[in-house]
Amino acid sequence: MARVVDNPQIAFRLARAIVSDVALYNQSKVKEGIENDTIFDLLNEELQEGREHFLTRVSPEIDNRDQLFDRAIVDIMIKQAGKIKSPIW
Repeated sequence: MARVVDNPQIAFRLARAIVSDVALYNQSKVKEGIENDTIFDLLNEELQEGREHFLTRVSPEIDNRDQLFDRAIVDIMIKQAGKIKSPIW
């Protein structure tokens, strides 16, 4: 069994890695979701699965661990999609 992460920086890196995998394996959904402002609807299942995996690997003792995963979504999936034409920017 994988060890539980109790360091916030490592937890954030783990969140970024999980979100990066979701984005990599769902590139067409990311593009469509950014273009149509439906990214969270289109990737709901994948992001929820990623979040559940993250939460099983990260200690509940880490402050704001849910926000770490949300921040990773913005950093990895949203900011990097800035070149995609979208009504959201």
